[in-house]
Amino acid sequence: MRISSAIPDASPLIFLFRSGYDWIFPRLYENVFIAEAVWQEVVAGKDEAARLLPEASWAKRKGGGIAPRVAVFNLGSGESEVLSLALNSPGCHAVLDDAAGRRCAAKLDVPYTGTGGLLLVAKKQRLIPSVSEALGKLTQAGLWLAPNVERLLRDRAGEK
Repeated sequence: MRISSAIPDASPLIFLFRSGYDWIFPRLYENVFIAEAVWQEVVAGKDEAARLLPEASWAKRKGGGIAPRVAVFNLGSGESEVLSLALNSPGCHAVLDDAAGRRCAAKLDVPYTGTGGLLLVAKKQRLIPSVSEALGKLTQAGLWLAPNVERLLRDRAGEK
């Protein structure tokens, strides 16, 4: 079952592209909107994400600016645009790995998840066989997770 829409920040996009798990987005979400600031941040890089994002047919580029309610949190432009779009788009989930962005989402009552949460849903829907294996590939691609977060994700996935 796919969720209506997602608006990912740069970090989840970059690491899912680098690890080869970018295909999860269109399998989990009917629409994947990419905030303009996030698009610019990703394509400015010199890696797989920069090359592959413009080719991803599922990625829908979307502008919108920064809502005043989000601006007061002084986040980066990517997180701010992601949260502003999600705030103004009922049914959209923000996909954020940054702790400050997640705190802001919680305060604004914006539904959110992170890269690890995407993996848990993907395993539950039998899109991936193992969260642990995916976490291994993501960390090889440069994603850093605190050890307690890795344990929590493995526990929630029923893995040791």
